[in-house]
Amino acid sequence: MELNEKVANFTLQDDTDQTVSLTDFAGKPVVLFFYPKADTPGCTIEACGFRDSFEKLQAAGIVVLGISRDTVKAQRKFKDKYSLPYALLADVDEKVCQQFGVMKEKNMYGKKVWGIARTTFVIGGDQTLVKIFPNVKPEGHAEEVLAALTAK
Repeated sequence: MELNEKVANFTLQDDTDQTVSLTDFAGKPVVLFFYPKADTPGCTIEACGFRDSFEKLQAAGIVVLGISRDTVKAQRKFKDKYSLPYALLADVDEKVCQQFGVMKEKNMYGKKVWGIARTTFVIGGDQTLVKIFPNVKPEGHAEEVLAALTAK
């Protein structure tokens, strides 16, 4: 995915088992954050950061969506446990992960594993890619995204 490129529509189930498509948010900027696994330490820090910044993001007209390979049920449990106010999308078959190129070989405790590289994409209201945050560090990431989006 390249900056200023049109993002192809996608459709996934959210944590309430409702169908959500990117085109549902036409006209609004969307923060799409990919995280490796629900309810793990880094992912919890990142998700709660977006929760804590949610009112400011929402006030700026920004939609927040989290995506991982977890099931709808796992996403719902994660959302409920941490009172996350935005939709979590279940990409069990990795189609959207592949679309955005976030599936990578990673080194976990000395072992090679295939998983999601923590990455955030900002998609403009016209569905073009306006910003990419690669290799995200969970601490302070939501604030970093908010600052980038609200800077004049």
